[in-house]
Amino acid sequence: MTSVLAIDQGTTGTTCLVITQDGRVTGRATRAVTQHYPSPGWVEHDAHEILDGVLEAAREAIAMSGERPEAIGITNQRETIVLWERATGRAVHRAIVWQDRRTAARCAELAEQAPMIAERTGLVTDPYFSATKLEWLLAQPGMGERAARGELAAGTIDSWLIWHLTGGVVHATDHTNASRTMLYDLEARAWSPTLCALFGVPPALLPRIVPSSGWVGTTVPALLDGPLPIAGVAGDQQAALFGQGGWQPGGGKNTYGTGAFLLLNTGHVRPTGGTGLLTTIACDATGQPVYALEASIFIAGAAVQWLRDGLGVVEQASETEQMARSLSANDGVYFVPALVGLGAPDWEPNARGTIVGLTRGTTPAHLARAALEAMAYATADVLGSMRTHGQVPFDRLRVDGGAAANDWLMQFQADVLGVPVERPDLVETTALGAAGLAGLAVGVWGTAEAFLGARRLTVFTPTADRAAVTAAYGGWRRAVRSALAWARDTG
Repeated sequence: MTSVLAIDQGTTGTTCLVITQDGRVTGRATRAVTQHYPSPGWVEHDAHEILDGVLEAAREAIAMSGERPEAIGITNQRETIVLWERATGRAVHRAIVWQDRRTAARCAELAEQAPMIAERTGLVTDPYFSATKLEWLLAQPGMGERAARGELAAGTIDSWLIWHLTGGVVHATDHTNASRTMLYDLEARAWSPTLCALFGVPPALLPRIVPSSGWVGTTVPALLDGPLPIAGVAGDQQAALFGQGGWQPGGGKNTYGTGAFLLLNTGHVRPTGGTGLLTTIACDATGQPVYALEASIFIAGAAVQWLRDGLGVVEQASETEQMARSLSANDGVYFVPALVGLGAPDWEPNARGTIVGLTRGTTPAHLARAALEAMAYATADVLGSMRTHGQVPFDRLRVDGGAAANDWLMQFQADVLGVPVERPDLVETTALGAAGLAGLAVGVWGTAEAFLGARRLTVFTPTADRAAVTAAYGGWRRAVRSALAWARDTG
């Protein structure tokens, strides 16, 4: 049975999976990633620790599978940036992680350039993205001069891994990762000379941009007991979208984690932006770049964590499913979990968590149900905005992430949206997407549809009365307006 090695390099750990042609996982290994916090708001990783963990996990997964994979697919935490020496491959500083906020003041200084940056990149000017992180690294003593002399190389984690896996032969990234740097021109599909100049980044410092599916390079034979082609590369959220089959316009996925990440494929027409919506690059069925809208819901599963750890309403998150089922309705209780502000589409950083509709009859089950309902309603809010700005049909939602295991929530999500919700049996869709992109390039799967055929799905179809759904959703929007009114009434 032919197979692919998927390297999923994430923020807190690395997972390597060997995935067969029929969708089975025959090898699996993980390694943790140490988090470094040198100053308040600063987050760093040791890039060499990441590399060592990837190699260890890859060897272990291959050994467990008992077979030689045909290719490697890489997916990675996005926006995290590394600067290293070309001659030695040694990182000159710890990697600066996407969560890092050290360049917040610099981003504030760029207010006048923000419209230009948004027009070229589809992004907001924020420390989240790579450009100001790289600018900061190059401002350290001697680094700018070394970069100008061509002694250094830079890239996101995928580039760092590709460089070392190929022995320094290949310096490359793909369009999905490049689109998260704030240095990539969405229209030109290339590095922007204007933005490189703005941030003081010599273009020669940056990797070559390649499609997400296709031959990138070959690993040094000694690393993985023989050469392997690297044939798939994508940022984690885009890889998950591909792994879910979202390569056609209107293909959308939601990852229900601590927060929630939504992506909607909009095809070859660049969508208009909206409040809290980013324009980014995703993959079509062959791994070529297409446009997508992306948004983050700040609090999703974290609301249930708060009920568990902060209030003691539940002992385990899984209890919320039965608690929600115990009620025939929410009885007017809504929870707007704006514990760190509201993101898209309302975008109010001063909003705070709000619970409305409490009565003497309110029970812990009502709070548990309200926390689950909030995930579904917030998803509907964002997808409604995406439908408007993306102008593409939307006929189903693919889901993954921890909270997607909750059957009650998935059925409720289908009812709220009025479209089917599809949950794959293999929840590691990020790794699956990386495997698919690589496997298509080397013939493990002949087509994207053949790759998709290897998945097994649970489908939740809408069953609720639409009038009742509309009325309940109206109650949610009323609750959101209450949270917004509290945040904005400072008198």
